[in-house]
Amino acid sequence: MTRALTARRPAVVTQPRWYLSLRSPYSWLTLHDAPSRHPDLWRDCELRVFFEPDDRTRADLEPHRAAVPYVPMSRAKHLYILRDVARLARERGLRPTWPVDRDPVWEVPSLPVLVALRSDPAAGRALALRLTRARWEEAQDICDRQVVARCATECGLSPDLGNSVDDPAARELGVSALRAVHEDGVFGVPYVVVGREPFWGLDRLADAAAAHAARRAPGRGDQRMGAGTVPDGDHAGGCG
Repeated sequence: MTRALTARRPAVVTQPRWYLSLRSPYSWLTLHDAPSRHPDLWRDCELRVFFEPDDRTRADLEPHRAAVPYVPMSRAKHLYILRDVARLARERGLRPTWPVDRDPVWEVPSLPVLVALRSDPAAGRALALRLTRARWEEAQDICDRQVVARCATECGLSPDLGNSVDDPAARELGVSALRAVHEDGVFGVPYVVVGREPFWGLDRLADAAAAHAARRAPGRGDQRMGAGTVPDGDHAGGCG
């Protein structure tokens, strides 16, 4: 006997949430596209950061039962991404550099962005863009504190941000950020939530922008796409 699935309606997000990862080449391409191709969505969104936690952050997440959606990549997928990113970058007149990560600690670049976003969203966005370019266009190691400090200075921010990983308050922001990743069901980046609708991937950015424009249109209210619900208890096989 098949158990009937019950419908679950996601909560409405009043301000678009845009999740990025400083590690991801797709986030780099998305941040490159956003200001010119989708300026309204970029202007209105709340920028959020996903990163792979170190052991300390994982321990701090355990009491909250927040799972971080990161698994090691297969060699085949890694090779595909190299080719895919090269194609996408070439279409944009960009040439990616391929950084080699040796024992990276992703809190080092990610926590400064979170700290900056909290005090000045515009400065936080600028730092996210600068660090992303440093990694993917200049082959810099953004897990190096000195690199982060230099990028922060170029954005008019304190070079002390390079040592945010040592700041307990910044660590708390990181834990909160990853709890939000868990609560919003983020499993990859870029990931944008508009209203009730999630949009995953560089190729869904235009759809996210259209959904945001529809929600902003006078008298349109909450734009529900499709059924607006997802089944509780479904499984991966149910999606093909």
